[in-house]
Amino acid sequence: MVPEAAPVTAASSLRDDAEAALRRLVGREDAALRDDQWTAVDALVSRHERALVVQRTGWGKSAVYFVATRLLRDRGAGPTVIVSPLLALMRDQITAAARAGIRAATVNSANVTEWGEVHAAIARGEIDVLLCSPERLNNPAFRDEVLPRLAADAGLVVIDEAHCISDWGHDFRPDYRRIRTLLADLPAGIPVLATTATANARVTADVAEQLGVTGSEASAEVLVLRGPLDRESLHLAVLDLPDPAARVAWLAQSLGTIKGSGIVYCLTVSAAEEVASQLRAAGLEVAAYTGQTDPAERERLEGELKDNRVKALVATSALGMGFDKPDLAFVVHLGAPSSPIAYYQQVGRAGRGVDRAVVVLLPGKEDRAIWEWFGSQAFPPEETVRATLAALATDAATSIPALEARVDLRRSRLEAMLKVLDVDGAVKRVQGGWIATGEPWSYDAERYARVAAARRAEESTMLAYQRLEPGTAGACRMAFLRGVLDDPELADGWACGRCDACGGVELPEAPSVEAVEAAQAGLDRVGVEVVARRQWPTGLGALGLDLRGRIPADEQAAPGRAVARLDGLGWSVQLRELLESRDADGALIDGETPVPLRSAAVRVLQDWEAIWDGDTSRTVIDGVVAVRSASRPVLVDHLARGLARWLQVPFVGAVAPVPGREAPERHDVNSAIRLAGVVRRLGLELEPSPDAGEVLAGQRVLLVDDLTDSGWTLTVASRLLRRAGAEAVHPFVLGVR
Repeated sequence: MVPEAAPVTAASSLRDDAEAALRRLVGREDAALRDDQWTAVDALVSRHERALVVQRTGWGKSAVYFVATRLLRDRGAGPTVIVSPLLALMRDQITAAARAGIRAATVNSANVTEWGEVHAAIARGEIDVLLCSPERLNNPAFRDEVLPRLAADAGLVVIDEAHCISDWGHDFRPDYRRIRTLLADLPAGIPVLATTATANARVTADVAEQLGVTGSEASAEVLVLRGPLDRESLHLAVLDLPDPAARVAWLAQSLGTIKGSGIVYCLTVSAAEEVASQLRAAGLEVAAYTGQTDPAERERLEGELKDNRVKALVATSALGMGFDKPDLAFVVHLGAPSSPIAYYQQVGRAGRGVDRAVVVLLPGKEDRAIWEWFGSQAFPPEETVRATLAALATDAATSIPALEARVDLRRSRLEAMLKVLDVDGAVKRVQGGWIATGEPWSYDAERYARVAAARRAEESTMLAYQRLEPGTAGACRMAFLRGVLDDPELADGWACGRCDACGGVELPEAPSVEAVEAAQAGLDRVGVEVVARRQWPTGLGALGLDLRGRIPADEQAAPGRAVARLDGLGWSVQLRELLESRDADGALIDGETPVPLRSAAVRVLQDWEAIWDGDTSRTVIDGVVAVRSASRPVLVDHLARGLARWLQVPFVGAVAPVPGREAPERHDVNSAIRLAGVVRRLGLELEPSPDAGEVLAGQRVLLVDDLTDSGWTLTVASRLLRRAGAEAVHPFVLGVR
């Protein structure tokens, strides 16, 4: 019996050590590992295997890799490398690691000044865990100098939020795909752990396949542990309200009645900022948290929420994976994410350490337009990719600004495309920019089409979730989400008994008429600043334009105004309907300015101090010029002439396409190419009317257009007017994209 007893004793000793490490990690003497947690730890520490853990949010996936790290380090292994997607996640994990006596450090965009010391501490053996962002994997210095040493000496490699590896995941990130290279370069015997809460069967299989990549032809065996995805504390509900004002009013009226603090998710930055402003005006302690929030401010706001010093953060998806507040009492979505998988991931922030958390979805009619915009950022067509590869086929590295002059993509889309090409081995990021590798590369149109089709299918599934009818058979919201995620333990006919469809949640009443009116008054605010361009983009010489550096002050536009942004609430809804409506043939619908928007435009002018003489209450504007539109000529001309009449100044003329160049320019290209097209296309057409004054000499001009996004049309039009003698140009547009 002795031969059989020895391994049992060893395993028991290892589990005892593991649970001691867990107790230090969580600060509780009664803590014990779940069965699957122990299975994963044992596989990593005893057999140095590769494992994929797919478990619900709050299950304790991070405990697996911190406990395994403690055990491996105690047995002489090298440091753990954790690839982690968000700064919030890194901060929480470093704090958790310290409780278990694990020395953790991070390298990311927010601590650049500390990188040198972190790398030195790793070399001295003083770091147990290094957390790095996926983007860091392709920083040339980190990739070529630091990562090979880490890969050679690592005791454990962890890929957190591993669904990001997969094309089929709701949050695919090209940078994550570089992990394949990292895995292939690992010496034999280094254990690997991947974790996620949001992976259906297809994503799980895809991630497991990639996790098995090695430097040899044979794939490594991957242990896959999937558990049930039910969250017993979550009470799910959908509330269908007629318009943004009703939704904001419900929030303002209801958040104060829900105990505890939570998160209100919005689909866009503008909506988050607008809603936060509205809720603060209603007396609620809230703050906006978006991708545009300064990193130091993000950290402060996370602390405010964790300490319950705010009722809610009104956030975009920037506050997402890894944010850890066990007592988060509610998650409300003002607008639906395009994927039920993403929705499950976000609502999973709530109810980790409390018995009950309220989760409410307030969908809007505008959601689908926002989904379509994000969908339009997909991988570019083959001819654009080939042009990029040709532009990079030089002896020297090409910077992004220089590449923009030769490739017709916006910078964000160009950078995303380069990351995919890098993963595919066709290009490589080096010091100074990018180079083509010369490796064979094929455009996988079939794969891109499948991914696009999968995205559309997820959108349809999200709409189906919203349409579940409370009280009807099989209409359980948690069962629906578990089914979408292919929960292996979901039984036929199971229902949670806690959601609105099961009759297990009661929401605050619909907002009163007075509350909706108050919200509508807040959303009725008009006027956002349009910041004029001050600098020409680089690379215009390659396009035949002698424009470089700072735009001369006497050729610049003054700061302008718009009624609203297109990605917010309030007037944004009417603007989207006006500017994005198409007929049965797909052509943009044109017509006179709708009466409500005429009034909104006048209100913007009334509040615009720069165009009024404060002493006399007279406008300083001498004339109005329109930017003639190829797609909406009636709208822009009607708006410009109407504003001229209201200001009681002449309509001077238009900035218009020169003969033979009437075709509108593409709007989805980068700054340099967009600007070059605008410069070549536009000229002045002044009215031959005697009341137009002496052309433009010394005149202050109101420049009117329907929509601005890059700002180059307004910049070029203003330059033309200033060079023709205008003393000042004040741009005015209906919407800002």
